Amino acid sequence: MAGVTRQIKEIEAAGTYKKERIITSPQSMEIRAEGKKVLNFCANNYLGFSDNHRIIEAARKVMDTHGYGMASVRFICGTQDIHKKLEKTISEFHRKQDTILYSSCFDANAGMFEALLDKDDAVISDELNHASIIDGIRLCKAKRLRYKHMDMADLEKSLKETKDCNNRLIVTDGVFSMDGDITPLPKIVDLANKYDAMIFVDESHATGFIGKTGRGTPEYFGVEKEIDIINSTLGKALGGATGGYTTGHKEVIDLLRQRSRPYLFSNSISPSVAAAAIEVFDLLKDPSHVLRLKNNTDQFRKGMTKAGFKVMGHQDCPIVPIWFGDAKLASEIADALMKYDIYVIGFSFPVVPRGQARIRVQLSAAHTPEQIDRAIGAFTEVAKAKKAI
Repeated sequence: MAGVTRQIKEIEAAGTYKKERIITSPQSMEIRAEGKKVLNFCANNYLGFSDNHRIIEAARKVMDTHGYGMASVRFICGTQDIHKKLEKTISEFHRKQDTILYSSCFDANAGMFEALLDKDDAVISDELNHASIIDGIRLCKAKRLRYKHMDMADLEKSLKETKDCNNRLIVTDGVFSMDGDITPLPKIVDLANKYDAMIFVDESHATGFIGKTGRGTPEYFGVEKEIDIINSTLGKALGGATGGYTTGHKEVIDLLRQRSRPYLFSNSISPSVAAAAIEVFDLLKDPSHVLRLKNNTDQFRKGMTKAGFKVMGHQDCPIVPIWFGDAKLASEIADALMKYDIYVIGFSFPVVPRGQARIRVQLSAAHTPEQIDRAIGAFTEVAKAKKAI
């Protein structure tokens, strides 16, 4: 235990100790935390669906007809008609052949690579991919390579190095959650076609709001037919509860149902989550949510840039990291912003590399222009007081 105590003290001294703020209200743009109302600018609630009444009612009603939980994995007695309906809905949304549900996208990533790839294959992954992708790749026996973040020359080098492998899978996040980057999918598609490789994209921070109708980065770039496998989550823009999935070729999904360990050994998602998710996909038929989020993203990015902040990420991405570098400074600014009733969190090592601390702001379609201006004003006052701009 002495070693554990020492590590905790080191984390505290480095200014990277993470404290959990307690929320006593539904997740929304305005929440109650630390005994007062604050504006929330750090949730994955990109479309404002977490407290949507249609979604809540769909979840409530299905408990009367399908119960609370399944108490089983899918292949024993954990598959209801509502699970199959949701899988069909997701397949149609992404324009893929079939879909498999998981309890989270972390589980979807943990269960995919080991099931699909063997020692004669290769997996080539962007160095900044999500931790769940990294962990999932570690479980497989394939040759593992990493390419520099969004560096197509380095990706091509890895493809050349693995020319003798049976199958090669290029792996990337669609949107990188810590940096607000959008991966250059058309260039990846060109390389995959040139070297006969498959493409996997994790769309957790893109599904529902990136692309004209929210179908993610493949739609944004017009390369939907070129993407072999998509993993994503129900736990962010799509209501924010829980659940994840893999969607793609029917043969891939069939194999995952037979071999994917998190699927075979974890409970089915609850009927209420499945029903709520189906309602979410119905709401996505209205493109106004995507447009409002785009306008809010533009307003915040332009306002913060004009104020003198170092704004990271792609211009169309509602993940807007504000770079400060120093971990203590980012944490102090986030704490100070709570006094202005602005709820954000400082991100530092090990969530991001050392010396690259930032405050990750996340916009929602449900934010009002007035709320966004309040956040910009508060950031500016606090940063000036800290001599950070």
